[in-house]
Amino acid sequence: MEPTSNEIDHEFRFFRTYKNGHVEKFYSTHKIPPSNNPVTGVQSKDIIISPEPAISARIFLPKIHDPTRKLPVLFYIHGGGFCFESAFSPLYHNHVASLVTEARVIAVSVEYGLYPDRPIPACYQDSWAALKWVVSHSARNGPEPWLNEYADFDRVFIGGDSAGANISHNLAVRVGPDGLSGVKVNGIVLVHPFFGGLEEDDEMWLYMCPENGGLQDRRLKPPAEDLARIGCGRVLIFFAAEDHLRKVGQRYHDELAKSEWGGSVEVVEHEGESHVFHLMKPDSEKATNLIKKFGSFINQN
Repeated sequence: MEPTSNEIDHEFRFFRTYKNGHVEKFYSTHKIPPSNNPVTGVQSKDIIISPEPAISARIFLPKIHDPTRKLPVLFYIHGGGFCFESAFSPLYHNHVASLVTEARVIAVSVEYGLYPDRPIPACYQDSWAALKWVVSHSARNGPEPWLNEYADFDRVFIGGDSAGANISHNLAVRVGPDGLSGVKVNGIVLVHPFFGGLEEDDEMWLYMCPENGGLQDRRLKPPAEDLARIGCGRVLIFFAAEDHLRKVGQRYHDELAKSEWGGSVEVVEHEGESHVFHLMKPDSEKATNLIKKFGSFINQN
């Protein structure tokens, strides 16, 4: 007998699945168009990186005071549990625009494939393809004029929050100690990173990734050999003291610090705050502090 539409198969933090194959997400994602901010001077536009699979991005350009001065590049990867949120949502549009204003960077905010339409590992593959697309501009003849004209490819940073921080780490491992031809990845910024460690979240990630390596999957729990391969010299990790992922993030930090990587890792913790508080309370003092620290990390000599 065929299962009925209301027979639940699995239920997780962000969605439930039914025995007839239907997936019900608990959070919807609103999207807004790119825009030009008359106050900050930040411009944004959307570009297609790949029509199939569908990979796109929103690019942000700060107000240009000196056209001859090249700007750092921030490759940003949004969070959302690998199954919701968007580079085009108000949360992430506003957040990345704030980073662009503070750090004076060109930002490429990636729109990658999400579960269930495109299960894991699509998020990793799409983000890698988008990063390689950015790299394709290093000879100043790529398809995006803003990158050709203004980007400093010796100052590239990869960053993201939650699931996006997980993807950022995995990209940095893939960049590896040999780097990428034509660009230099200076550092990665991991905001409230997700690296498993809680049974509910582990089960959800494994479910969204049908071809997984179990609880020891290197994308979920990075092994020492991957930590040693991170392709940059600096890492900044933000923690929120009340975050349910705080303990697992500390484990990542500790393992990185004792690995053979050889770079420098810096930690900033915000007391009394929970997971991605800066997105929910962007005007708060601690969210402003996070933005300023993110920007100073990019611009430190």
